[in-house]
Amino acid sequence: MKRSKKQMILVLLTAMALLLAACGGNPSGNGGAAEGASEVKEEEAPLRKVVLRLKWIHQAQFAGFYAAVEQGYYKEAGLDVEIRPGGADFPAVQMVASGSEDFGVTGADQILLGREKGVPVTALATIYRDTPFVLFALKESGVETLEDLVGKKVGIKLGGNEELTYRAMVESAGIDPSSIEEMPIKYDMSPLLSGQVQAWPGYVINEVLAVEELGHEVNTIVPGDYGINFYADTLFAKQELIENEPELVRSFVQASMKGWEFALDNPEEAAAYGLAYSNNLTLEHEVNMMNASIPMLQPENRPLGKMEANEWESLQASLLELGFLKEAQQVEHVFTNEFIE
Repeated sequence: MKRSKKQMILVLLTAMALLLAACGGNPSGNGGAAEGASEVKEEEAPLRKVVLRLKWIHQAQFAGFYAAVEQGYYKEAGLDVEIRPGGADFPAVQMVASGSEDFGVTGADQILLGREKGVPVTALATIYRDTPFVLFALKESGVETLEDLVGKKVGIKLGGNEELTYRAMVESAGIDPSSIEEMPIKYDMSPLLSGQVQAWPGYVINEVLAVEELGHEVNTIVPGDYGINFYADTLFAKQELIENEPELVRSFVQASMKGWEFALDNPEEAAAYGLAYSNNLTLEHEVNMMNASIPMLQPENRPLGKMEANEWESLQASLLELGFLKEAQQVEHVFTNEFIE
């Protein structure tokens, strides 16, 4: 009898143990289920693929966009951003207008010119609110002002923002354009270094630095001294994208400007990011370029990238006066600060 009783107790204990095991060790059965649920990770939403076409080749001129990638700002915004270099063969306005790319960087003048041609692109932020364009001369030439170029030869890059800015400067100075001999040039600065021309058009954040890095002292002729300052690198998109996907545009613009904030605070690190995009860059030059860029962004004028209507009006007036633009555009439709404020 005692043996039978012990067997029954053993059977009952075994049954209870099996029941507890089935419930995850919790008589209510809830603990095991909760623990299992906590181990299931939520699937991350897929990132939206976005393409940004730059104005020019990869370099620290675009460091803020690289920083937005490397610091994860685009990813935090749900975006997978591919940054493509620009140039003469890949004009940003045409590439974005074709619909194959989402955002672009170009000179502000190209936004107005594009609209005149029926391309509905809209500026979203201007990165370089002070133009980095200058004319510069070797110090030994004695050229210090536009007036010093009368009777001398200057290199001209035809058909773009640099030509527009140069001609606007000459017009503002009241100089007869025919009194300066013009020589069409491209990118090889040998004519300047050899003395074939006395002044060269370029960016104070790039070509001027390159010549100084070769050991030459230079004099710069700054557009602002002649009342000229055209917005340079400008972020834009097609109006269709802005109207149909405003939250995508907002996410991209704000992540981009966050990248530029990082670049302002960490210029050397941001400049170094560009090295991953091109094998033709040197860290010294890129850091110099980024440091020279900081004043051009007007960091004291917040928020970064904000545009003013009077600046667009001034640019359009010069385009019309010099014959680059045939018909005035409605400036209020050319740009918007909606996505950075």
